[in-house]
Amino acid sequence: MSPLTLAEVTALPAVVPLLTAARALGLSRNTAYRLVNRGDFPCRVIKAGDTYRVPTLELLVLIGADRATLDAVLGTNAIK
Repeated sequence: MSPLTLAEVTALPAVVPLLTAARALGLSRNTAYRLVNRGDFPCRVIKAGDTYRVPTLELLVLIGADRATLDAVLGTNAIK
């Protein structure tokens, strides 16, 4: 499966499953879980029960989305 494009990531809901975040970063399932278990996933991971979720905004920042993209996702001039 190919990594998600920036347009696909911006269309995601506010919080996504770990494997969706891994796909956006081009990581395999095994690598994603290994990084989470070591505490080394490259952005914040929220554990909810027995599942992991990642904030989409943090993915966008991590992959280097520009200011205009972030503003479009959050609303114009949301980030100061």
